[in-house]
Amino acid sequence: MKRFISITAILLLLALVCVGVVGFNLFRDNAIKQYFATMKPPATTVSTVVVKPSDWTPGVEAIGTVRAVRGVDLTVETTGIVKDILFHANQKVPVDSVLLQLDDAVERADLVAAKAQSVSDKTALERALELQRRGVGTDATLDTAQAAASASAAQVNKLQAVLDQKQLTAPFAGTVGIPKIDLGQYLSPGNAVVTLQDLDTMRVDFSVPEQQLPLLKIGQAVRLGLGGTGGGADMPFAGSIRGIDPKIDASSRLVSVRGEVANPDGKLTPGQFVQVRVELPQEKNILSLPQTALTSSLYGDFVFVVVPAKPAEGAPAAKPVEKPAAGADAAKPAADAKPAGAKPAAEDAAAKPADKPAVDPAAEPEKPALVLSQVFVKPGRRNDGMVEIIEGIKAGDEVVTAGQNRLFNGMSVAVDNTIDPSKSANQQAQK
Repeated sequence: MKRFISITAILLLLALVCVGVVGFNLFRDNAIKQYFATMKPPATTVSTVVVKPSDWTPGVEAIGTVRAVRGVDLTVETTGIVKDILFHANQKVPVDSVLLQLDDAVERADLVAAKAQSVSDKTALERALELQRRGVGTDATLDTAQAAASASAAQVNKLQAVLDQKQLTAPFAGTVGIPKIDLGQYLSPGNAVVTLQDLDTMRVDFSVPEQQLPLLKIGQAVRLGLGGTGGGADMPFAGSIRGIDPKIDASSRLVSVRGEVANPDGKLTPGQFVQVRVELPQEKNILSLPQTALTSSLYGDFVFVVVPAKPAEGAPAAKPVEKPAAGADAAKPAADAKPAGAKPAAEDAAAKPADKPAVDPAAEPEKPALVLSQVFVKPGRRNDGMVEIIEGIKAGDEVVTAGQNRLFNGMSVAVDNTIDPSKSANQQAQK
């Protein structure tokens, strides 16, 4: 009998253990489910910008090529051997300065002989004129003397011109390039010697679509930026339109435009690739956003707008908890029993200001939770890192400007605008 009771007790104990284990597992699983059901991921930090109407300067943007207003590759006009090179690379030369001297010994000797013959013929002409004046000379003798004097003078001028061709001079003031010849080299007419460029004023040639042709006019402001400066944000060179081609290219439907830009520091070089922007009249009250705020997808362009969470989505705000003032007696009975000799209540209140209830800082009202709302927009023109928004948002909306690749609609976020992603790191550091 005792053995039966022992076995029964052991079985009951095992059953209780099994029930406890199963109950604990069910309780644990239920608690885990409730924990994950009520758990919310931490808010993601984003940068935002508040949409405000602003002034907008539209423009026509294109790619252009820089050329010097005056630039030429100098060549020689006659044959000869290089005797002297009178310039060096990147030298600024004045107008009519001699750059190259060819061997001219033969031409100089011929010129000396021609000048001597010209003097002799001129003397013969004077003698013939004197005889004609005295009446002893014939007309034929005078005509011959005049013809000989004219021919010798023309020969002198011809040899002087040939002698001048042995020198290469600068047709205008500018900067010369690298010499393409050497001393002792034999040159023929057309051989390139050096390039000469006037770098003080540059011209830029670019093309725009025919749809934008009505927006352009002579004298309109033009700005240039170097290709590697980061787009239209840095365009330090200012100029104006000097010419618009009246004919549109039938194959490309583009029209050629030429502008002129001052280049006092010589930073622009002929043949250089530049970004061109023709500035149009300024417009007011335009809604624009940094281009980093706009996201493109197969369904359209959209932005994320930060809005307060609905009451069901956010945690209820905690009410401020009032604490009794310091020095108050917590165990004081409801009926104030003043000890003997205590001052009346009116005198006590006049002697000591009423204590105000202190508010616990930890229990101050929390800021409303913020969530994201995905809004599809219609973008317009772009300029200087900004994009015009035609439809979809209104003034006062707070739009996310960074981190869109990890955001989704309805996501909880926290705003931190200590860093502006639309500006470079150097601009941030200068603040």
